[in-house]
Order: sequence, then C-alpha cells, then structure tokens
Amino acid sequence: MTTRPYVILSAAMSVDGYLDDTSPDRLRLSNEPDFDRVDQVRAESDAILIGANTMRLDNPRLLVNSAKRRAQRVAEGKPEYPLKVTVTRTGDLSADLKFWHHGGDKLVVTVDSAVEKVRATLGELADVVSVGPELEWGLVLDELGRRGIKRLMVEGGGTIHTQLMAQNLADEVHLAIAPLLVGQPEAARFLGTADYPGGSTARMKVLEVQAIDDVVFVRYAPKERTV
Repeated sequence: MTTRPYVILSAAMSVDGYLDDTSPDRLRLSNEPDFDRVDQVRAESDAILIGANTMRLDNPRLLVNSAKRRAQRVAEGKPEYPLKVTVTRTGDLSADLKFWHHGGDKLVVTVDSAVEKVRATLGELADVVSVGPELEWGLVLDELGRRGIKRLMVEGGGTIHTQLMAQNLADEVHLAIAPLLVGQPEAARFLGTADYPGGSTARMKVLEVQAIDDVVFVRYAPKERTV
C-alpha cells in the first residue's frame, strides 16, 4: 500500500484571514525572519505544491533560497531542491512562468482531458501525469507517495487549502498572521466555505505559537480535533 506524504499547509494571512488584497501588487504579509522560517520548512520538505491559479497570479520561483540549506540537503543524499508540484484541471499553463525555469525537478498533476495539452505546452520542462477523469486529492497524494514524497509542503492557494482541510488531508497547518487588516470581500482568503470535519465546534490542537517580530506564527494539528 502506498504511504501518502505528511501534508503541511503553509500560509501568511492578515488578521482578518486574507492572503492578499485586490491591488495589482502582491501584498507583503510576512517579514524577513518569517521568510527565513518558510525557507527552512521548504528545505525540510520532499516536495512543494501550489495550484496553477496561484502560479499564474504570483509567478513564484518557489525555491530553497539558502545555499547552506541546499548544501545540507545534498549532504543528506537528497536533491538540491525539493520537487516542485502544481495541479491543474484545465491545463491552462504557460511555459514562460518562473516556476519551470528555476530549481530542480517539476511535476504537473492533472486530469485525463488536459494531460496532452499540458505535455504539448511544457515539453521537457516538467513531468506530467494524470490521476484520472477528476482531480481527486487522495489520488494526488497517492501519486506523490509512489514517487517517494514523504513530506509535502502546500503553499496555496486558498482553494487548495480549503479542499485539503475539508477532506481532512492536512496533517499540519502553519499560519503566519500579519498585523494587517484587508477587509475586501473579493480578495483571496486562506480558507473558504466548506463542510469541515467536526463542524464549527471542533477545536484543532495547537502545536506551537511564537512571535516573529511583528508576525505571529501558529502551528496546528487539524486531524487532532476535539469537540
């Protein structure tokens, strides 16, 4: 039986729960010490996953930035960079995005109807695999498990965070809470409407809380809910 990876959802959000505002520029929620913390979590992961929409909007490179941490990975017999993964139902990806041109290996997980489209677009830039007619998260995690991914860091966006939380597939949640208020209903949120396990009275276990300059970092264990 395939062992699914340990799933960590990672996000920075405002006090009122937003990942960004509606301006054309990316809202800087975190700070340099917290970015360094995120870099450490990336270095400890076997793969980093973002959704295709987040990739299109933010155009991230999604790297381990510390040369020392990359060297430590190599010393441990790992690739210099974690596998970079994206998921897409539509196959609407551009080969020009930074994601494909920095770091190590890349993987696209998609559905039967889009797999050939993605392969034609990306060519040798990424491995492309379909999990069937629908993008089911259990099948996505099974595929990553078959590829030897033991620790998966998920960096968004909000739709993916919501789906994984609603399906009780997240083992940890890492939240950096910035001292900002966005207050724009149309802006992206960390989590959306869903039927979450246990309902509104289920309390997640807190694993860690720390202040990182003006950001508060909280680590939760969502599977350890109590009612």
